[in-house]
Amino acid sequence: MLPSFIIDQIRQREEEERAKRHVPRIELPLPAPEGSQAPEREDESDRGVVIIDLLGR
Repeated sequence: MLPSFIIDQIRQREEEERAKRHVPRIELPLPAPEGSQAPEREDESDRGVVIIDLLGR
């Protein structure tokens, strides 16, 4: 049986590895290729606006 502090160290390293592998991604809506039929949305008025401030001022 391993001492509890070693088990805690192993658990922390595993969590750090998981955090490194998990990279959040932003999915952007891409236009449909020409010739393909895009499905129509039922409620076009239910759209939002997102403003991303890259300068951080």
